[in-house]
Amino acid sequence: MIRIPIWKKWWSYVSDVHLESHESSINPSLHLLLAEGRLQLCTDNSIYSFEDKYDNYFKAFEKLNENGDWIYNDVLILGFGLGSIPKMLETNFKLNLNYTAVEIDDVIIDMVSDYVLPHLKSSIQMINADALSFMELNKENYDMICIDLFLDDIIPDQFKAKSFLQSAKSALSDEGIVLYNMLGDYEKDQKAAKLFFKEHFRNVFPNASMMHTGTNFILASSEVFPNYQ
Repeated sequence: MIRIPIWKKWWSYVSDVHLESHESSINPSLHLLLAEGRLQLCTDNSIYSFEDKYDNYFKAFEKLNENGDWIYNDVLILGFGLGSIPKMLETNFKLNLNYTAVEIDDVIIDMVSDYVLPHLKSSIQMINADALSFMELNKENYDMICIDLFLDDIIPDQFKAKSFLQSAKSALSDEGIVLYNMLGDYEKDQKAAKLFFKEHFRNVFPNASMMHTGTNFILASSEVFPNYQ
């Protein structure tokens, strides 16, 4: 476990504090920063994790929990990053859940093991694997599946294929939900996300809805974002 000095946390509200940088076989550039008192994992072009400042999922979770009736206990995260999802659900929403965390990059797993996991109370099973291979072999059901599969600022095509979406659908419990993160900052990204939603995501999840969080879209497998369809 690595402890960050309190002065670095204070200074991070003035200027980002660089903690580590790495190259891996998956990500040519990985940078771990302290920004606004929070751990931020980023590449040269994209933010992978930013605790509760990871607004796309934070806003989605606010909507799902707006009445305090959270029903998702067993959570699968495909693309774990630095653990923003369990961090914010535990710290900001006071939810201790059961997580299966799939992350292909062992360098990221080393960082999350050093900086994040020791501070969480939730049950987290870390799996170093490719998400596609994991889903092909998976036999378990989950109440929530969070798909956050970026390579820098690109979602590889295999994670947009109908077969992959079908595998996610098959892994849901009866009241389960898929949350799929896509870029939505620039016009080209917005067009691509809306096209994928209409022509592919809704083919697998007919009752799907979507939310624009400002810089991203969260696609949901059910009508939880009715105002954003």
